[in-house]
Amino acid sequence: MGITELSGLESLLVALSGIVTVFMMLAVLCLMIPVISKTVASIEGKKSAPVPAPAAPAPAPAAPAPSASGGTYTGEVALIGCDEKTAAMVMAIVSYETGIPLDQLIFHKIKAL
Repeated sequence: MGITELSGLESLLVALSGIVTVFMMLAVLCLMIPVISKTVASIEGKKSAPVPAPAAPAPAPAAPAPSASGGTYTGEVALIGCDEKTAAMVMAIVSYETGIPLDQLIFHKIKAL
């Protein structure tokens, strides 16, 4: 027999029911998104424990101290196991965390652990 033809009113009702169904599903999604977001945020909050920040090395004394060779401090920093970029970051972090300007800190040696 095949497909029967719909009258104008019937085709309008089919189209209207389709549009209503789409908007109802959109409304359900709009209500579900905040619920799912809060659920995921609470699960993530429980899983990840706060990671303690690595302790910054204590700043060196501000007064010039004699070096290992017996002379006065010349301003050079001994870098042991780290490059200059890493040493510069360590110095900046120590200065920031202690609140002491970088020009008032004296670093004798920076050693990678």
